[in-house]
Amino acid sequence: MGDSLITIVVIGLVAVLMFIFPVMTMADRSDDIAQLAVETETREFVDDVRTTGKLTLDKYEKFVENISATGHSYTVEMTSTVNDETPGKKVTQADATKYGENASWVMYTSQIIDTLNNPNNHGVMSLAEGSDFSVQVKNNDVTLSQQFNNFLYKVTGNDSYVIAASHSGIVTTTGSGN
Repeated sequence: MGDSLITIVVIGLVAVLMFIFPVMTMADRSDDIAQLAVETETREFVDDVRTTGKLTLDKYEKFVENISATGHSYTVEMTSTVNDETPGKKVTQADATKYGENASWVMYTSQIIDTLNNPNNHGVMSLAEGSDFSVQVKNNDVTLSQQFNNFLYKVTGNDSYVIAASHSGIVTTTGSGN
């Protein structure tokens, strides 16, 4: 009876070592590949917007399509700090030759999407030189690797994500209209 129990335990351990750990490793590598793809797409998307000074609905939809090709669903958050110069002479400044006063405001994802979907804008949002544009991406589904880790380590949580990327930068040219 004792030899049979040891044999069953050894077969169980061998099964775990031969099947479970390789599958876990493959799942981790799959997440690593998806991470790299999302980071690359996010960086290229932001850099394209920064260098052209324009965000178009087509560019945004293509970006979402490219990151979704990894087989996961994502939450994309965009912010843009829009710089604007208001005309007028500053009276509080000692140098009387300086004109204009800088003002800025922040646009968030919903406002940016509304701007892109506005028929008057023709799917284009122009950004002024010096504005800041940033994108944050997080997966909002549970990957196979997360499922294994949650099972083995009891690591669960609503805000747990494995695949995430962010990139931001200063717009280098003022985008022209349509």
